Amino acid sequence: MTALLDVKGLKAGYGALEVVHGLDFTVEEGGVTALLGANGAGKTTILRALCGMIQRTGAIVFQGRDISRLATEDIVRRGIAHVPDGRGTFASLTVSENLTLGAYVRRDRHAVADDLAQVFTLFPRLKERLSQQAGTLSGGEQQMLAIGRALMLHPRLLLLDEPSFGLAPLVVKDIFATLRQINRDGKVSLLIVEQNARAALDLAGHAVLIETGTLALAGPASLVRANDAVRRAYLGY
Repeated sequence: MTALLDVKGLKAGYGALEVVHGLDFTVEEGGVTALLGANGAGKTTILRALCGMIQRTGAIVFQGRDISRLATEDIVRRGIAHVPDGRGTFASLTVSENLTLGAYVRRDRHAVADDLAQVFTLFPRLKERLSQQAGTLSGGEQQMLAIGRALMLHPRLLLLDEPSFGLAPLVVKDIFATLRQINRDGKVSLLIVEQNARAALDLAGHAVLIETGTLALAGPASLVRANDAVRRAYLGY
């Protein structure tokens, strides 16, 4: 398959602290890549670097163009949407206002309306709570809203940071089933950071394991799952 995102020699950090040390990986067109690693390994830093939110060096090639020098807003305009850790919804705004903000860079109003309808098909509960403040939603509903808002960008690539965090197992199952549908039916590629390695590897076709900001292992998800160290450390058997 063709690489939608091709990252070479990525270094990123905060001030004088370098967290990611020369990382290489790809996300295939239409594929799902799981980014695994212990807390503090640099996974969130990688997503922030891809979005231009922190200082970084190296090549970040998206749809054949190096975007490593672009500002965050320009990266968003090119079709990369980010669902941050902690969900990042605007708590004082309504569900409707949050979804509207997701499409702020778009001018294709009819297509925006179509995407909003699709979000409601994926997450019917959001339609029921349009006028409700985001901060009053349950954790699962806030995660639905965060994903729905990202989809309002009509992205080619969706970056997800710990979408299962703090959610009940049944809610996690529903969220991951919806992510699979988004990838399959919406043709949206996914790069997912997730502590729930089992759920992430079930969803992904490819996996990348990060240890202290460096690449430890990469390959088809089935092979990464079969690795003894991964099984012991992340899958519990």
